[in-house]
Amino acid sequence: MDENIFSLEKLDVWKEGRKFRKRISELTKQFPESEKYKLTDQMIRASRSFTANIAEGYGRFHYQENIQFCRQARGSLFEIFDHLTVALDEGYIKIEELEEYKEDLFPLIKMTNGYIKYLRRRKVEGSGKSTN
Repeated sequence: MDENIFSLEKLDVWKEGRKFRKRISELTKQFPESEKYKLTDQMIRASRSFTANIAEGYGRFHYQENIQFCRQARGSLFEIFDHLTVALDEGYIKIEELEEYKEDLFPLIKMTNGYIKYLRRRKVEGSGKSTN
């Protein structure tokens, strides 16, 4: 089997996304039961969407497709930020907790932007096809 298929596991943005996804999962376990199918579900879906879009883009064999999935992944991070502000406004987290999540979230956004930049450069350098 081709080892390139599994090199996704070495991609820093995906690895950091997994860590953040786990933090979001742990956080939502503290939310009230009344939020199970509302805020909790939305936050879990957005955090999973981030890593899933990075993975799906990685599995595409054209840089432009990969870039598009990365943009969607980045959008999921901004969605999570909005959900965190809802959690703050509803009193589920304190401002200090929001700040802690931002310390993980914003570098992950920057890392995603860096990956997109890398893919754009590769696209320009090559034929538009990726090698993964």
